[in-house]
Amino acid sequence: MHGNGRLAFLLLGGLSLLAGLDGALLLLGLSAPVVTARLADVHGPLMVFGFVGTVVVLERAVAVRKNWAFLSPGLLGLGGLALMSPLPLMVGQLAFVAGSAVLLVIYRAIWLRQPSTSAAVQALGALLGLTATVLWLGGVPVPVLVPAMTLYLVLTIAGERLELARISPSVDHRAEIRMLAAGLVLTLGTVLALVWPVLGYPVLGLGLLGLVAWLFRHDVATRLIRSTGLPRYMAACLLAGYGWLLVVGASWVIVGPSFSGPGYDAVLHAVFLGFVMSMIMAHAPTILPAVLRRPLPYRPVLYLPVLLLHVSLLVRILLGDARDLPALVQWGGVANVVAVLLFVLLAVISVLRGVPRRQPRPSQPNPQLKVTP
Repeated sequence: MHGNGRLAFLLLGGLSLLAGLDGALLLLGLSAPVVTARLADVHGPLMVFGFVGTVVVLERAVAVRKNWAFLSPGLLGLGGLALMSPLPLMVGQLAFVAGSAVLLVIYRAIWLRQPSTSAAVQALGALLGLTATVLWLGGVPVPVLVPAMTLYLVLTIAGERLELARISPSVDHRAEIRMLAAGLVLTLGTVLALVWPVLGYPVLGLGLLGLVAWLFRHDVATRLIRSTGLPRYMAACLLAGYGWLLVVGASWVIVGPSFSGPGYDAVLHAVFLGFVMSMIMAHAPTILPAVLRRPLPYRPVLYLPVLLLHVSLLVRILLGDARDLPALVQWGGVANVVAVLLFVLLAVISVLRGVPRRQPRPSQPNPQLKVTP
């Protein structure tokens, strides 16, 4: 599929992002450009499947190089569009189920081409994503599905990081097995959380802490943070995201399940903003060029939305949620939205401006040459 077709998928994901952010403002009790109860109700699935799912799966479809694979991001994107429209809720839910099912077929094709631990870990994430969409279609409330929706994205990203970390001398067969074991524990914990939350959430937390320990131990980001330019920027985003994942794992072990209130808000946004959005900001300069065949050059100004995202999230969670101060939750939430929109704006500007031109160095005179009058 050509670049214009891929751009259409990205635009579908972008629409889900805008609608999801609109719903976020409504959930915060603030005014928003579009005021409908529907957008607030479907805020979570819109962001997870309509936005992140479409973008992440599009990259997988490009990698597998099969036209049928683009059905997955297409269905996820159209599902998001259906949720924004007056169509029955079931239309969007069915599209999410179908798109998630095709994603599993994509991983089967990847596995048949080259079996790997990273593909297996990502397939576990895809399976949990499909589980979440099927259960949501069946009427299970979104707060109950948070573990499955979380691990859908966490395992997808962790599997991709394993794939990149294989160049590291610390990643041997045993390290790969430990990553797979963490993925299996998290899958088991997700199932337990659905039927026995008091037991399932601590299992999830322990599995997540094990996964974070693996990432801090083996991910190349721990070394690239000492470099410069794009590698350092990506490493900073990755390590900050892993830090938020550590917070979530500890919360699930210590506090256990939470389906509403400040604790629920804190965990939810630590995962989907602190971790997932940070991963998107980290990988955008490398993934978007692979998808669109157009460069997204790194510029230091990209640090601005990253810094705003994490600082505002600290305010929202550590001050607003932890101390039950709704005003700080609102201010932090608004700043979260601004950070995401600012990143999108800067990314678009960077793509349109293209690769910065290098300034030619001034020629140095040769000291051995003398000019005679």
